[in-house]
Amino acid sequence: MAIVARMILNLLIGTIVISLTVLVHTFGLIVVTHAMRYLVARFRMHGRRSRIVAMISVVMGLFAVITIEVWLWAGLYWLLDIFEDFETALYFSTITFSTVGYGDIVPAHAWRVLAALEGVNGFLLIGWSTAYLIAAGTRIGPFKSGEHF
Repeated sequence: MAIVARMILNLLIGTIVISLTVLVHTFGLIVVTHAMRYLVARFRMHGRRSRIVAMISVVMGLFAVITIEVWLWAGLYWLLDIFEDFETALYFSTITFSTVGYGDIVPAHAWRVLAALEGVNGFLLIGWSTAYLIAAGTRIGPFKSGEHF
């Protein structure tokens, strides 16, 4: 019975954090879009320079959004006392979210399902970010349709 309760707890906590990261990602992409438009309009650049500014702002914005999400997971691990310090929690979260998974640091047996959920969460959100980056690159960036290849 304790195993089932532990799994349900992992799934419940994981679902809450995944929901929060999806909200962060949604609003983060909205902010990135507005920031990109603002920067391009503010500097009144045209041609290749505006496209470079647009893509740099998108890439840095996506990096910032993903960083917030990784820190959210790390904060959870630290609050749950899964790791001895925040640095270890952040390292583990970064490796897990990015699905690299070196295996040099692992959570306690009771929290393995939660860590697996972070990996799935990271895989999906990084995929979403990639799709957003490709869309930005083909609409306004250096890969504008009909101009390359």
